[in-house]
Amino acid sequence: MNDPQDDDTKLALWQGLDPMGHGGGGMSSRRNPQQRQALRRIKEWTRERFQLAEDETVVVAELACALPGCPPLETVIAFWTGGGTNRHHTKIFKRAVDVVENDLPPRWMKNALIVPEGANCDCC
Repeated sequence: MNDPQDDDTKLALWQGLDPMGHGGGGMSSRRNPQQRQALRRIKEWTRERFQLAEDETVVVAELACALPGCPPLETVIAFWTGGGTNRHHTKIFKRAVDVVENDLPPRWMKNALIVPEGANCDCC
């Protein structure tokens, strides 16, 4: 049976809140300057690593994962190439503030990160 307290924890993580009430008095991590800086840094690294033009969209987010075996927070990176027709996607199983540049996949994996249209993969 689902534990309601576990659901509250997952919801708090998804909303960017600290479920334990530590740090920032429940302040949303989306307003946390360190996290915003980390997300910007990862976006810059992604653009450099995969040689993306300024007009190609890059999205970096820190999300809670409720799947068994998943870390509680993970950093998700997506970017589009080919005029927006190719969506690339990867996850780093760390909080954004803990991600380092070497956590990104190597440049030669760029095409392997393309998600085929219509693909529905909960794992990544």
